Amino acid sequence: MGYILNTKEVNEVFKNWKKDSVIYAPMLMKNGGAFSDTDSVHYGEIQSIDDIVFDQKSDFSFKEILLPISETLFYFTEDSVKEPESPVKQAIIFLRSCDLHGVKRLDTMYLHNGAEDPYYKRLRDRVKFVLMGCKDSFESCFCVDMGTNRSDDYHASMERSEDGVRIDNKNPEWDELFAANCSKQADVTPSYVTETETQVSIPDSLSLDVMKSSMWKQYDSRCINCGRCNFVCPTCTCFTMQDIFYTDNGKAGERRRVWASCMTDGFTDVAGGGSYRQNNGQRMRFKVLHKVYDYKKRNGIHMCVGCGRCDDVCPEYISFSHCINQLEDAMKEVNGNES
Repeated sequence: MGYILNTKEVNEVFKNWKKDSVIYAPMLMKNGGAFSDTDSVHYGEIQSIDDIVFDQKSDFSFKEILLPISETLFYFTEDSVKEPESPVKQAIIFLRSCDLHGVKRLDTMYLHNGAEDPYYKRLRDRVKFVLMGCKDSFESCFCVDMGTNRSDDYHASMERSEDGVRIDNKNPEWDELFAANCSKQADVTPSYVTETETQVSIPDSLSLDVMKSSMWKQYDSRCINCGRCNFVCPTCTCFTMQDIFYTDNGKAGERRRVWASCMTDGFTDVAGGGSYRQNNGQRMRFKVLHKVYDYKKRNGIHMCVGCGRCDDVCPEYISFSHCINQLEDAMKEVNGNES
């Protein structure tokens, strides 16, 4: 049985949540867009249901809550090392189905790809997820083809409707809270899309032979290696290390891990002046095949969740979905050349 709450009742739930949790959701950032006098939808701390943007796709994903853009791993002095304290409060994150599938990809990389990452885990263990239902898809989404258009792996779901905010709760700890503030109960099933305007098809015959295709050369000139596609992606996990030395004591400071991008200069630089991928076509090839080939070979699911943010953010209008749809012809090209 689900719950239907009005705005006042939902905000009473939020008020209770905020006693020991920080609530994050997509919210409107006025004049926060990439261009002058434009708005943007980013994740931030919200205070009420009215702060949440339900009818637009967020320009950035939830990722920076679990994987901060810049995260201090430890502080150091001449003779000591100290890790920062763990967050005191829990976190509740509102997100759509594609992003909820993105959490699974982050978990795989940081918790099951070798030893557990303790910095990620201590944040991850303190998070609960509220699914935002999708009644309609957005222009660049291709979640249906990636199998991420619906999810049952949430603590609760919440979406606005004509009769109020419809909630499906799976967290027993919240049952009493919802029941105490509920004026109506009903069967609730989160909305999900079954068709998207943008569609992709990943060839069954896809192999690393596609690396030989000429399709990648177009990106040498088209891509400007800004890395925006990586930074808005909910499943990109790469970072680099920075040591920060304090000006008042050059022997003390902190080590941070900071988001990095496989699409930018310097990412594959190695000792001796070498670089594995020097041009943008090679970088695009690596990114695409990691998202729709390599990750699936290792984990059984594609890394890309079809949110379409990379298409939305690219200043050169490079479409990742279109790139995926070129792979079929690229495989034919390679196989034809080899025969």
